[in-house]
Amino acid sequence: MLNKKIVSLMNEQITKEFHSAYLYLDFGNYFESKGLLGLANWFKIQGKEELDHGMLFYQYLQNNGETVKFETVDAPNIILETLIDPLVESLKQERFVTDCINKIYREAELLKDYRSMEFLDWFIKEQGEEETSAQELVSKMELFGEDSGGLYLLDKECGKRQYSAPDYNFG
Repeated sequence: MLNKKIVSLMNEQITKEFHSAYLYLDFGNYFESKGLLGLANWFKIQGKEELDHGMLFYQYLQNNGETVKFETVDAPNIILETLIDPLVESLKQERFVTDCINKIYREAELLKDYRSMEFLDWFIKEQGEEETSAQELVSKMELFGEDSGGLYLLDKECGKRQYSAPDYNFG
């Protein structure tokens, strides 16, 4: 049985992950409307990954006999004016999610909840990768986004991204 504080934080994290998915799908929609289908693809896949992350917390709670409590997922409300705006906002979102996961980890560590710490280790690594990917995309847009040829190549590169679902068998 998990500590009530850990359960509460993980339930909150499910909502945050689902909100991230909404946000990224909104960014994909923005790029789709601009005719940048590769960047739209990148964010649609990112949205799927965030849903997966929420489902990993969901499954972990269920696997440990805990009740999942769903909260309202707020609609995205970020005004996007330039092509770099979604990229910068996604980096901010990834940093926010990293902070939230670190908070859960710190609480698990205080409670000596080693099972939850082990579960969260995957997220710690994943968030490092997520932040790096988001930062690289911002950097590339800063370098090439003003040049139509560079933007075209960046869009093509993002269009090659493929979805890969995670393993849901966490204890």
